[in-house]
Amino acid sequence: MAAIDTQVGTGLPGLDLVFKGLMPGDNIVWQVESVDDYLPLVKPYCEYARSKGRRLIYFRFARHEPLVPDSAGAEVHTLNPEAGFETFLTDIHNTIEAAGRGAYYVFDCLSDLAADWYSDQMLGNFFMLTCPYLYDLETIAYFALLRRHHSAHATGPIMETTQIFSDIYRHRGEPYVHPLKVQQRYSPTMHMLHVWRGDDFIPVTDSATISEIMASVPWSGLEAMDSRLNIWDRLFQEAEEVMETEQESGRCSLDDKETFCRALKMVVSRDERVVRLAEKHLTLADIVAIKRRMIGTGLIGGKSVGVLVARAILREADPRWNELLEIHDSFFIGSDVFYTFLVRNGCWWVRQKQKNPQTFLEGAETARRRILRGDFPDYILQQFTDMLDYFGQSPIIVRSSRLLEDNFGNAFSGKYESVFCVNQAPRDKRLEDFISAVRTIYASTMSEKALRYRASRGVLDRDEQMGLLVQRVSGSQYSNLFYPQIAGVGFSFNPYVWNEQIDPSSGVLRLVLGLGTRAVDRSDDDYTRLISLSAPDKRPEANIDDVRQYAQRKIDILDMGSDQLTSRAFADVAQQSPDLPINLFASEDSELKELARERGMREVFPYILTFDDLLKKTSFVGDMKEMLAVLQEAYDYPVDIEFAANFFDEKDFKINLLQCRPFQVKEGGIIADPPEDIEGKDLILQAHGAVIGQSRIDSIDRLIYVAPSEYGQLPVSDRYSVARVIGKVAHLKDSDRSRTVMLLGPGRWGTTTPSLGVPVNFAEINTVSILCEIVAMREDLVPDVSLGTHFFNDMVEMDILYLALFVHKENNLLNEGFFESQPNKLSELVPSASNWAQVVKVIDLPTSGDGNSLWINANTLKQKVVCYLGGAESPPVPQNTSSSRG
Repeated sequence: MAAIDTQVGTGLPGLDLVFKGLMPGDNIVWQVESVDDYLPLVKPYCEYARSKGRRLIYFRFARHEPLVPDSAGAEVHTLNPEAGFETFLTDIHNTIEAAGRGAYYVFDCLSDLAADWYSDQMLGNFFMLTCPYLYDLETIAYFALLRRHHSAHATGPIMETTQIFSDIYRHRGEPYVHPLKVQQRYSPTMHMLHVWRGDDFIPVTDSATISEIMASVPWSGLEAMDSRLNIWDRLFQEAEEVMETEQESGRCSLDDKETFCRALKMVVSRDERVVRLAEKHLTLADIVAIKRRMIGTGLIGGKSVGVLVARAILREADPRWNELLEIHDSFFIGSDVFYTFLVRNGCWWVRQKQKNPQTFLEGAETARRRILRGDFPDYILQQFTDMLDYFGQSPIIVRSSRLLEDNFGNAFSGKYESVFCVNQAPRDKRLEDFISAVRTIYASTMSEKALRYRASRGVLDRDEQMGLLVQRVSGSQYSNLFYPQIAGVGFSFNPYVWNEQIDPSSGVLRLVLGLGTRAVDRSDDDYTRLISLSAPDKRPEANIDDVRQYAQRKIDILDMGSDQLTSRAFADVAQQSPDLPINLFASEDSELKELARERGMREVFPYILTFDDLLKKTSFVGDMKEMLAVLQEAYDYPVDIEFAANFFDEKDFKINLLQCRPFQVKEGGIIADPPEDIEGKDLILQAHGAVIGQSRIDSIDRLIYVAPSEYGQLPVSDRYSVARVIGKVAHLKDSDRSRTVMLLGPGRWGTTTPSLGVPVNFAEINTVSILCEIVAMREDLVPDVSLGTHFFNDMVEMDILYLALFVHKENNLLNEGFFESQPNKLSELVPSASNWAQVVKVIDLPTSGDGNSLWINANTLKQKVVCYLGGAESPPVPQNTSSSRG
């Protein structure tokens, strides 16, 4: 047994005897009925610290009166818990680190932290991260916790982590100490009740007195083990009482509004813009409904908020949306579950490194592997099981819903995983698959793509937790296939203006048959149907041959037999789906039917996915146009959505609004036309087609050009090498966003299929100003362009101009001779990449010899881009007006 160290103590010798002395590193937690019971312990403790010449530090953050008077000689650090968990924790840890070894600490009552963070889990996380830090520095620290204010999610981690945990009771005017845990020390009376009389702490040994005292204090042990938090339950119990009173009286009081605001910040968001939107459109009943379908606690995240608010906006605008929208019965996994998972599985400190722009990638891969093997508390696993029992064998999708994701100005689209669970296995296997899906999404927070995006957006140091949205997959089962009839994405502002009759303010859809994954994140040689909501009959294609060529060929479905997400040919899906109203979505190819008849071919599938009857014979276009307009007006901001729809007949269908988020669209003004007298040798590029982004006239400082003919001959492994070379060039010190860099190459930038383009990730090319996809590679392959994949969000946010160059179409031109004749600086700038000089050309401007600048004139409204050589003097610039967009 260790001897009592007289250099450390509580200031109460009798209490030191109860504990068999304090040890350097002890954290002492006092569980009290009120802060008034904590104060008598703090005063002698502070006096003792000063008498021993110890540095005394007081962390002041709670609403109660100060515990340590100015006369105590303590260093007072005032903190604001509402700044967020990570900010609060970092401030405290920085102070502890600066103070060094052997300091004495007093913390305000910790229960206020649970109130500020709306979560006992986060209080437990705070203590688990702070207590060992203090222990390692051999400090002594005092904490207080209010009894019956917390569940085991707070008291469990605190009890497990601290060295000393003791109850303080008051009975008939006398205080009692009841040590529940004293680490590495023991005596036959240590864990008895001790009455505090004068300087003495006397064990209470008779059962009559013990039972009288203990029976006088309400015990909440069973209640504390409930899966919900007491602070959480109390607020929502209050909310339900408010709702009942409102219903009876028909009036809403100021107290009712306060309850609503507290609940909103507990569950929905603490971002001011989101809160304002939610306050306007959500009700207290909506918040209570979220709580009833929530696993764990914390915020539900951007994606979940977006879909709930959007549905509320539509219902408020017109009651008919109640009938038109498919029922939303999703579940929400609170953001506290994510933080608790990181702490529990030893990944927290890696996240701390990720705040530093110099070290944000260090340890990320190790942490990712830990996350993929991590475990959850039993109470969370039970809630997972209950949720899966609710869904039965219906397919579900688990989606990331981070606090910054889908928020104003930060799309994060494609940075974090979403995982389908087909849900066809036995119960235990379904739970195993679901846990794997959650781990996969959590692990995606450690991906290089997500971390680089956070760095590029300047949010590495933001308090960014992750919630999860668990949605029922919309659709029906056809044989052993499950899919929605149609799905896609919609934008309230149409940046795909390929015809002057199209009004960009009416919006646009990208539509597919089957799961919307094919519209959101295409990964192979296939197409979607682009629909202007102002002119749905206007197609980008000029003739039936183009319509046939650019029609969707593959359908994403859930295979109920193999329990996986997969793609099937349209013909195969249609033949296995006799109940699919195919004529609503597809048109017969009369030329193909006639050709088959002439050749005596019987087994011919004559359909092309045009969606013509859907657009002409149903109200679908009008409904989607109205939906986007209503949402944009409510957001006071352009929006993009994800949706699915299923038809019973031409007049009876349901739309499932799956996602809604603000979408940053740059709008330009009237732009001057390029010069009419450009000589042929000075015309470098001319494009008529997909132009996305703000109209502009600018001079180009550097061209990075991937020669289509050379790239098209490379094996797949070399194409990945080329992508890495481009990333190096784009991130040279002289290639930052202050210069105008234009990147040109064949096919899709960012494809995961190198045969269709260059497999860069956006973080590798996020310094460029202009991105050009050349629709050419080799004679036997004309790749599709990316148009509206996840790069679209990133390009708009970074104000990157996108254009597609259809070199084989009329009025499109690429002056390959110019690129071949200019000096290639690749070997000079990146010597290790000299082997790729035939494929990748880096051209700095102005050009050699004549000193001409390379100008770009991009007009979004006219869908026209011209690049040409001209003098150094700037051409006419865009004129901003309120009446025109370009």
